[in-house]
Amino acid sequence: MTHVVVLTTTATADAAAALGRAAVDAGLAACAQVVGPIRSIYRWDGELQDDTEHQLLLKTALEHVEPLTAFLTERHDYDVPEVIALPVVGGSAAYLDWITAQTR
Repeated sequence: MTHVVVLTTTATADAAAALGRAAVDAGLAACAQVVGPIRSIYRWDGELQDDTEHQLLLKTALEHVEPLTAFLTERHDYDVPEVIALPVVGGSAAYLDWITAQTR
């Protein structure tokens, strides 16, 4: 296990890019990647939804999970946005160290 985490959320392409840019600018994430489009199928308000979204991947240090989660939740335009933290269990030591340095 490393000291790095990837947070994910979904949004429209423009909203995902804006959230990613803001998180990196605030020093809460070292890198933001917008992936998509993706197709999301889920139940909301009792009805099955089938939407096109973009996934936002944010690389950050473990210590920033809670502040970055709050940051995304406050700025997201969804009522209940997906914000999931995934532990990074390994990888390039130099890259993982860079993530930590960028979020100090």
